[in-house]
Amino acid sequence: MAGAVLVHGLYHRAEHFALVAQGLHAAGAHVVMPELHRGSLRADTAAVQAAVDALDEPPVVLGHSYGGSVITGLRGAAHLVYLAAFVLDAGESAARVGGATRRLRDAIVSAPDDSTFIRRDAAADVFYADGPEDRAAWAVDLLRVQAPGCGRGVPERQSWKHTPSTYVVCTRDRAIDPELQRVLAQRCTSVREWPTGHSPFVVRPELVVDLVLELAPGYTKPNGNDGRHSTAHRR
Repeated sequence: MAGAVLVHGLYHRAEHFALVAQGLHAAGAHVVMPELHRGSLRADTAAVQAAVDALDEPPVVLGHSYGGSVITGLRGAAHLVYLAAFVLDAGESAARVGGATRRLRDAIVSAPDDSTFIRRDAAADVFYADGPEDRAAWAVDLLRVQAPGCGRGVPERQSWKHTPSTYVVCTRDRAIDPELQRVLAQRCTSVREWPTGHSPFVVRPELVVDLVLELAPGYTKPNGNDGRHSTAHRR
């Protein structure tokens, strides 16, 4: 079975995917979770490209939020998954496309060095409001300061034009406007809508696990049925 590469968004870390990684490992998948925060979109994309290139077979690559900007610039993925993420066209950046909710804007604090962070008292409400308090607290503890500039980066290529892709709209998202997500989703091969907030990999990791396994080349469910019973709406 091909591997999966999980790409986090701004303020987040690879560790936020821990529950998803556990589910994928249990199903026999090889999982790679590159750490971003490398100073620019170009550097973040290069780090993820290196992870993709190191695998024996083209993987499913999932990008969350800003992670969509990163995976848009990749080569060699078998399938792209945009989870409440930015699907950028030529010349576009996440900052230019916009879509941040008022809740998210109010939660962001700027430091003197132009880095930013999410107010601790607002983070759970913005990112994890649909989950249990203990799980949200764990995720909030992992959040980190974000260096400036990544959101203004423009991908050097648009991989969704050449690679099968699935967009997941998170309909209860309090960080990225679901209506913008639906607009961006039109660029993808297929679309799902989940009744979740911004971070289903924390709150409903089983949804993410099942989707990645369904899309993974060569995956077969344990009962012998192919894991590709899709409810996706094709565009």
